[in-house]
Amino acid sequence: MLNPSLVLFLLIAIDAGLVNSSYLSCSGNISASDVDQVHFAMNLEFTEAEFFLRGSTGKGLDVFNATLAQGGPPPVGVKKANLDPITNRIIEEFGYQEIGHLRAIADMTGGIPRPLLNLTRENFAEFMDRAVGRRSNPRFDPYANTLNYLLASYYIPYVGLTGYVGTIPYLVYFNIKRLVAGLLGVESGQDGVLRKLLYERQYETVEEYGGVTVAELTNVISILRNELGMCGIKDEGLCVPLWLGAENRTTSNILSANAYSLSYDRTPQEILRVMYGTGDEHRPGGFWPCGANGRIARMFLDEGSYGDCVV
Repeated sequence: MLNPSLVLFLLIAIDAGLVNSSYLSCSGNISASDVDQVHFAMNLEFTEAEFFLRGSTGKGLDVFNATLAQGGPPPVGVKKANLDPITNRIIEEFGYQEIGHLRAIADMTGGIPRPLLNLTRENFAEFMDRAVGRRSNPRFDPYANTLNYLLASYYIPYVGLTGYVGTIPYLVYFNIKRLVAGLLGVESGQDGVLRKLLYERQYETVEEYGGVTVAELTNVISILRNELGMCGIKDEGLCVPLWLGAENRTTSNILSANAYSLSYDRTPQEILRVMYGTGDEHRPGGFWPCGANGRIARMFLDEGSYGDCVV
């Protein structure tokens, strides 16, 4: 079991310490057009589309709508997951929704090529191991069963949700604002469904991590994302200290929200730090080993900074 006092200490340290780093950008006010900002969001939409489509059907974006990838490389390591029938239907629907999101952005703005996506078992296991603080045994496999897949899904869509919340205040044009608001609505719904499915199983233990429960694992995943993002608490698990609960009256946390029960926001820099797994928007890795695509992501990359992009 994880020590609740340690979890609380880490949350306080993240909130009080990392956000003070002077070189970090925790403001979304960057030099970027509306089109640049929705193009950046496509990196997460591609990630979700491939993970959900292949996890539920065994087939990816190139089968359903290859033109959307714009010649980007196929994802690495993603495959059909061993899901129960109900979860499979839900994830399949999510996958089709992601195709719609990509179409909506591409039809309005032209889109960007799909980045190289590392959706291997090994990559997910590395993130989970870092969150828990020890190596999984047996190795964590997101495709092995429904619970593992839901836990892996917990890592991705919420990051996109916070990105859209952070983007909207800096948009200029009405048509782009309307597009992003529509995307945010569905991303929020997906995250809510995933958290609800995990909340129902919060007391189950995760085999690969011994006595760690589902709720505890979501908590430490959220702590890891906060640490990587380096801009305070933007992420909360399914069970929180009372002072983080809604109106300080509950420790249940089906929806992650701030002191006013409003959604947290993240900047592009924070998202890159979290998805790269490096805590540095200039240093790719993790889910996007060759870096994310689009002008915003590329402006943080120095020539040659991501090597030969071997996954």
